[in-house]
Amino acid sequence: MRFAPIALAAIAILAAACAGNAATSAPADQIRTVSGQSQPGAFGYTTSGQAGPAGPNAIPQPASPADAQKAQAGGNLAIPAAFDPDRMLILTASIAMQGKDPWAAADRAQAVAVGLGGDVVGLSQSGKGDAKTANLTLRVPSARFTEALRQLRDLSDTEVVSSSVDGKDVTEQFVDLDARLKAKQAEESRYLSLLARADKIDDILKIDQSLAQVRTQIEQLTGQLNSIKQRTAFSTITVSITPVPLSPIGPDPKGAYDPSKTVQAAIATLAVLFRVVADLAIWGLVFGWIPLVILAGALFVQRGRRVTTAV
Repeated sequence: MRFAPIALAAIAILAAACAGNAATSAPADQIRTVSGQSQPGAFGYTTSGQAGPAGPNAIPQPASPADAQKAQAGGNLAIPAAFDPDRMLILTASIAMQGKDPWAAADRAQAVAVGLGGDVVGLSQSGKGDAKTANLTLRVPSARFTEALRQLRDLSDTEVVSSSVDGKDVTEQFVDLDARLKAKQAEESRYLSLLARADKIDDILKIDQSLAQVRTQIEQLTGQLNSIKQRTAFSTITVSITPVPLSPIGPDPKGAYDPSKTVQAAIATLAVLFRVVADLAIWGLVFGWIPLVILAGALFVQRGRRVTTAV
C-alpha cells in the first residue's frame, strides 16, 4: 500500500506526456494536410518556363469559367487581370485581327503603343484595295501590358480572330546571376587587397592576371542581368491585320422566274443575229464581184459564138 501513491503518480505523469505528444503532433498533421492540398491558381493563363509563386508579374488566369466566357465575349482576346511586381516575367502576345481597312487599323495600333510609352519595332504593309494586310511588332512597358491588350482589342472597325499571351518567368535566373555577380565582386575586392599588399613583381603579375579574369566575368554577368532587366521592363506584342472576307453570294433558287434574265437573253440573241447579218453583208461586198465577172465572161463568150455562127 505504501507504493500505491507512487504508482498513481507515475500513471498520471505518463498520461500527461501522452496528451502533450498528441497535442504537439496534431498541428503538424494539419499543416501537412494543408500543404498537401492542390491549391487552384488565381488566374486562368499559364506561363512557360519554371513556375513560381503568383505575384505582380505572373500571368493571371480567370478564377472561374464565367470569367473565361466574359473574356471570350469581349473580343476573344485573353487579357491578364494583374501582375506580380515581385516576379520577373518576359511577356509576349500575338494577336490576329480582321478589319475593314488594315492599314488604318495598323496606324491606330501604333498610336496605342506610343500613347502607353512604348514604340514600334517593326511594320510591314502590303496589298491594295480590298486585299491590304498589315503586320507590326509593338513594345510596351510591362506595367501597362494588360492595358495595351485591352486597347488593341477595342480598336474600332476591327475584330480579334485569335490571340495568345505567354510569359516566361526568369526570376530564379536573375537571382542566380545577381548572386554570382556579388560573389565575383567580392572576389575582385580580395584581389585588389592582395594587389595593394604585394611587393614582388611575380606576385603582382599573377594577381593582375586573376583580377582581369574576374573583371571579365563581372562584365559578362552584368550584361546578362541588364539584358533580363530590359526584356522584362518591356513586353512585345505582335499584331497581324487582314481584311474582312467578302460574304459569298449564293445561287438563285432553282425554278425561280426572272423576267430580266429573259430580256437579257433576247437582247443577246438579237445581237448575235445582227452580227450574222453584218458578217454576210461584208462577205457579199468582198466576194460579190466574182460571180458578176464570171457571168459577164459567159455572156461575152456566148455573144462571140453567135456572131461567128451568123457569119
